Amino acid sequence: MSLKAAQQLGKPAFTCALAGKSLQRSINMNTKRLILAVVVAFVVLWVTDFLIHGVWITPDYRATQQLWRTDAEMQSHMAWMLGAQFLFVITFVVLWAKGFASHTRNVGCAVGYGLLMGLFSGVWAIIMYVVVPMPGSIAAKWFFAGIAQTILLGLVTFFVYKPKLSETKM
Repeated sequence: MSLKAAQQLGKPAFTCALAGKSLQRSINMNTKRLILAVVVAFVVLWVTDFLIHGVWITPDYRATQQLWRTDAEMQSHMAWMLGAQFLFVITFVVLWAKGFASHTRNVGCAVGYGLLMGLFSGVWAIIMYVVVPMPGSIAAKWFFAGIAQTILLGLVTFFVYKPKLSETKM
């Protein structure tokens, strides 16, 4: 049912303007900048993942090595990791482009978007703490590092993806 039809029937209108947007590519979407933003965000995600997991949390992983796959097993599953991270970045950037990019020129909005996406995606760290017998410090590091990552991704996406001019005249 359309918004206008709902209003005519006396039903409350859904007031979120972003919800009315389709996930289909719009005419005004800046496809080249979208692809560039996905690539840049993917690189930023991988570099920060290396710093977080390959440097900062490595001593914690070694102290609890009985919980994790061996290095050889991890390497054999790396394609799954690449695919999951790529899917995350595509979702992150497309949601920004479709829902926020044309409505803001404010860096604070990008930080807020990154924070919310970090909170949304970081719940898995808390769930893993419940399911896997690991120290709470690892889950806390995952959770807060993930929030820092998504805030950084929000900023990167804000500066790289630029909507077309006609898209910003709303």
